[in-house]
Amino acid sequence: MKRISLVLLSLSLLTLFVTVPALSSDSEGDGGETSKQPFPEEREEREIKEFQFIGYYFMRSEMSNVAPTNQFLKGQVVGRLFGGNTTRTSTSTSRFSEQRFLPMITYSPKLFDGWAKMRMSFEFDWTWGDANYGAGGNFGGAFAGDFVNMQTQNLFLELRPKKNLFINAGLLRLYDNVRVPYYTFTDHLIYKGYRLALFGSDATGVGTHWFFAPNQRIKAGAYQLYENNTEEDDDVVMFEVDYERDLDIETSGGLSVHYLRDHANGEGGVSILGQGLNSGLSDYNGVFNFDLSGQPYDGDILWLGTHWHGDPLLAQGRTGWSGFAFWNTGRVATASRDIDINGFASNLRVAHRYGPFKMDQVALDMTYTSGDDDNVSDGTYSGVLTGNNWTAPGAVFFSHGLYLLLPHGNVVNRFNAAVIDIQNLGYGLEAVSLTASKELVPNKWLVKTGFGAGRATNPPDGNNPNFAAIDPNIGVEANLNIRYRMRVFMDLELHAAHLWLGDFYDSPIVNGDSESRPRDPWTAFVTLKWIMF
Repeated sequence: MKRISLVLLSLSLLTLFVTVPALSSDSEGDGGETSKQPFPEEREEREIKEFQFIGYYFMRSEMSNVAPTNQFLKGQVVGRLFGGNTTRTSTSTSRFSEQRFLPMITYSPKLFDGWAKMRMSFEFDWTWGDANYGAGGNFGGAFAGDFVNMQTQNLFLELRPKKNLFINAGLLRLYDNVRVPYYTFTDHLIYKGYRLALFGSDATGVGTHWFFAPNQRIKAGAYQLYENNTEEDDDVVMFEVDYERDLDIETSGGLSVHYLRDHANGEGGVSILGQGLNSGLSDYNGVFNFDLSGQPYDGDILWLGTHWHGDPLLAQGRTGWSGFAFWNTGRVATASRDIDINGFASNLRVAHRYGPFKMDQVALDMTYTSGDDDNVSDGTYSGVLTGNNWTAPGAVFFSHGLYLLLPHGNVVNRFNAAVIDIQNLGYGLEAVSLTASKELVPNKWLVKTGFGAGRATNPPDGNNPNFAAIDPNIGVEANLNIRYRMRVFMDLELHAAHLWLGDFYDSPIVNGDSESRPRDPWTAFVTLKWIMF
């Protein structure tokens, strides 16, 4: 459950500060280091700091009509609303407060002069009043506390044999972005590349980032997602190569290949749910589950993609955009049949700054993924797969501006939405969101509102007698966010959202076996965020 922190991708925002102030993610050829050199006394002071620390503190108090019916979860819920995580809407109001602290530490011994560093980040989460005098993750806020709950998020070695070459080995961040996570601000991670919609989690392995030219960069990685039994060929491994080139000061484009070999047949993974193409994790996470009739499988899965952006952060002008597209292909083999994968996904986001201040913006965000209406009965799965098929969460697409239709990033122990993954149970997704924000007082008061709608691309239409018809209309959302910046890097925010469910939820297949459409979900919460140096 600790990986909920993935929402911490917001947190990456901080991890990126783990470097010295002279580092910038906008510099390409030197791996993120600017040409500006500190004064001699600044260099001397910096070099004696073998330990560097960044902290992220987050508090949240929420009211909502959404809660899990399984009391053993105690609110530690990741995944799809009305899915296997048992989250449901009701006439009752759920009230709770929760908090998180993420310390991020870097050890860089003077002896190595920056050639080698150890990166560490940990996580402490709990709901106020949940448990004491025990051990485990995501607990520890009850009377007297005394709970053992430190969770290891990252722990890896960073080697920098050349100024423009980074080699990371250990438990590190696995993001679908070509840039080095610890030297990149969060906005670059969530508005460029695949925006964490494909992969956004942590994994053990080796990742290399090479800025081999002033306008070109490449990333290559190999990861052991699950080892299972060391003497057997029952592992899940993944390899990736991502290349990006700047065409001008605003526009960049890239190509990528991700290959995943799954011979685990559902072994390993999250608790008793398992992981992979036929596990209980599928319903929990709201992703596609292959109907393999209980037969063991071997899977070879490939993602071939491209990503482009032109000033999406509006650093150069008033209008910017970003987009991606990937083709998902591969083969799943059982003793009796072979199943082909042939899916497609795309996204386009356009933003415009209409006023004089940075956050005087409007943004339109559109997502499309293909879907499959008959599971694999025809020998083909025509939807897409993501990291959410192998862990919870393994992909965290939260930068669209919605809260309930698609997931939002301001969370601790609860990360759920009507559509938690772009594959939408394998039925595919057509979603659009429109957000607008205004700085009432520059760098102090901000108001933001958002609207969104979604539908399934290819749900069963009832023509096949083996699959009951499901209406494609998922729902419509409206939301509001008011932010007050108390001090630099300390924000107090009010959030509210309501989702009007569509006819998609008339079906017991997707509404949690309810006899009628569930109540519309709503939420309202207050957050306090503090980034500390």
